[in-house]
Amino acid sequence: MQLKQFFLPLLCAAFCWTTLHAQEGPASTEAEFEKQYQERIKKDKLGNMYIPKNLDDATLQLDKLISEESKLKIKAIPEDSVCQQMHNRLGQWMILNWGFYGGSRISHYLRSAGITFPDDQADFLLLAFHRKLNGKPYNIKELATNFRQKRKEEWEKEQKSRKIIHEEVKKKNR
Repeated sequence: MQLKQFFLPLLCAAFCWTTLHAQEGPASTEAEFEKQYQERIKKDKLGNMYIPKNLDDATLQLDKLISEESKLKIKAIPEDSVCQQMHNRLGQWMILNWGFYGGSRISHYLRSAGITFPDDQADFLLLAFHRKLNGKPYNIKELATNFRQKRKEEWEKEQKSRKIIHEEVKKKNR
């Protein structure tokens, strides 16, 4: 009986949350997706969540949303580990709540800087926020170049590791 009393309010809360945050359904065509994307990138809120407009606004919002205790923990993480350690926590929160997959002001801003993958966008913001907490500069052009280069290297490495299953050469008849 106690278990039932615990799950019923939880189930009701989850249903109410999804009902309040429900958006139009997923696009069924590329044109429909593009239309939804163009609408979403102009909105300063998606659902009830404020969407930052640029890098400075995003770091400001994170500064407001994160407790002082948590900021100290993030600050203490070495820079080369912050994305790995925080991606599945704060990074996923940003991806979901700031609309990286469906498009939003901040995701569009990052795409225009050449950071196109939602995971890279989250890691980019994590790194910028970490640098802000540690009093280091976070130049968008420099960071974006580093992320694009990293993505390119990963793609090239993947291409080299692929095996050719079958190769066929056709001769042209003259």
